[in-house]
Amino acid sequence: MTDRAVRIDFTGAADAAGSPAADSAGLVGGVGSVAGLFSRPDGAWATLVVAHGAGTGMEHPFLAGFCSAVQAQGVATLRFDFPYREAGRKFPDRPPVAIATWRAAYEFARARAVEAGAPDEPIWASGKSFGGRMASMAVAEGLPAAGLAFLGYPLHPPGRPEKARDEHLPDVAAPMLFLQGRNDPFAAPNEQLDDLVARLRAGGSTVGLEWIDDANHSFEIKGRKRTAHDIGASLAASVVTFMRANAPA
Repeated sequence: MTDRAVRIDFTGAADAAGSPAADSAGLVGGVGSVAGLFSRPDGAWATLVVAHGAGTGMEHPFLAGFCSAVQAQGVATLRFDFPYREAGRKFPDRPPVAIATWRAAYEFARARAVEAGAPDEPIWASGKSFGGRMASMAVAEGLPAAGLAFLGYPLHPPGRPEKARDEHLPDVAAPMLFLQGRNDPFAAPNEQLDDLVARLRAGGSTVGLEWIDDANHSFEIKGRKRTAHDIGASLAASVVTFMRANAPA
């Protein structure tokens, strides 16, 4: 399917504390809106909102391939850029700005579902690395996503397992799926993520974990020549299967 270019504005954006994330000029992260790419297949039964990683934007072939394959299974998709990409900056936005952006993207997706006559359609959140982590922080702070799918969760900085970025995850009530490469330096040693998932499950969370042997943080596998588009597409089936298994009753 062809994605439609859209604009996502920050009307009503607020940070977790309830005060506006926007500045005095009404801008969030220095911009009034961000670019998005939206596609809704006929008969869509869910929407998946997808955020990019820290070093790429929404048009990266990995996300394009992933979203195309998700759409082929009857799921609408919305990709978007964070404000720092919109403004041409190098460094990612701070969490309050990123979370406000996630809220705006979610509300955009919800409005499109209502327009399509599906006001109760589940809206899921997904993201590559930074984008997925910011999605989980938004959900922990109240974003009513139906579930989360992490495309390589950045559990800690490479080589710094003691700096775990997981303190908010017990506050996520929605189902979570981790897709992770065994050779991902953001999740080494692998046992650290295994233990986290076990703790979350013990606390009552619905959590899926799928390790991809020999894959790195970009899900590339040494010795296998695949395009980023194909790599992204290869992850779609696992995500859609998890979405179906955890669809609201």
